[in-house]
Amino acid sequence: MSTPTITSLAFLTPGNFADDDPYTGLEETLQLFEYGERLGYDGAWIRQRHLEHGVGSAAVFLAAAGQRTERIELGTAVIPIGYESPFRLAEDLALADVLSRGRLQVGFSTGMPHAELLGDLVYDGDWRGFDLSYGRIARLVDNLRGDYLGGPDTVIHSPGNVQRPRLQPHNPGLVQRIWYGGGSPRSVRWAAENGLNLLSGNIVSGEDTDDFTTAQLNLLSEYRRSVGDDRPAARVALGRVIVPFDSADAVTRARYRDYAASRHERTLKPQTLAALGPKRFLFAPDVAGTAEQILERLAADPVLAQVSELRLELPYEFHREEYEQILHDVRHLIAPELGWRPASPAFQEAGR
Repeated sequence: MSTPTITSLAFLTPGNFADDDPYTGLEETLQLFEYGERLGYDGAWIRQRHLEHGVGSAAVFLAAAGQRTERIELGTAVIPIGYESPFRLAEDLALADVLSRGRLQVGFSTGMPHAELLGDLVYDGDWRGFDLSYGRIARLVDNLRGDYLGGPDTVIHSPGNVQRPRLQPHNPGLVQRIWYGGGSPRSVRWAAENGLNLLSGNIVSGEDTDDFTTAQLNLLSEYRRSVGDDRPAARVALGRVIVPFDSADAVTRARYRDYAASRHERTLKPQTLAALGPKRFLFAPDVAGTAEQILERLAADPVLAQVSELRLELPYEFHREEYEQILHDVRHLIAPELGWRPASPAFQEAGR
């Protein structure tokens, strides 16, 4: 069995806040991004969530995070494309990317969670007939490429300037940092064929097997086969919920055990999600325990052995001090044993 070798370490956080005090939770999430950078993490990612106590606009949040950090990659996993204008969102992402000096990593998914509640608020007309799937993401990516609009003689006039119109600000590098959260063979093929990097987490579709590991290995194989030889730099990042106990107190350890136990039953057989129809989904077990126990399980994970980028998925509804403890223990006790090192000696020293 291959030994995992991780060269890029990131974390994904839900961005929780209280209903009556959103500022405190959002500020603590920004502080978590700063803390992750000080520890030497390579990436900090935020979930985009609608109608929930979480970040509803990843582009806005990451623009703020870009002003609070200097080096760390800033990601979103994932933006449901169904609610977005392919042109207006491209403008927002391009602006946030320029403000962060080219550090955005933008992940997408298809569809519209809570569509029956939000569809009529987002769209004029019958949105049920609109393309809310891959074609909408492709349009956004095309906008980011920055092709000029109109004919070769088309110009626009603004105070002190005459120019050919295209999406502004234009940053050609951003189009290489677009990701797709793929959980089915069809979706990973589409991502590969359209030049997107791949995010694969702890939920996959169960189309040909009831075994999560087999299904995820098949997805990685299908993605790489579909990428071909023309994109050797295509990136694949694997998400895992990892909860180390080592520096937690006894009460927190008990909380972590209860959390993992409450989610274990869903991993025993295929599940259906009411919002997504009759499709079958497979869930990976959370990886909780001491660093020694976690490393033993990760070493036996054949999927992790196939990737070099690991994204630590932080649990929902934990507190900032618990998130910091998890990031600290993974950075010091787990990731180095998987071959990972901070990119900069200065950050390596700051993490001690």
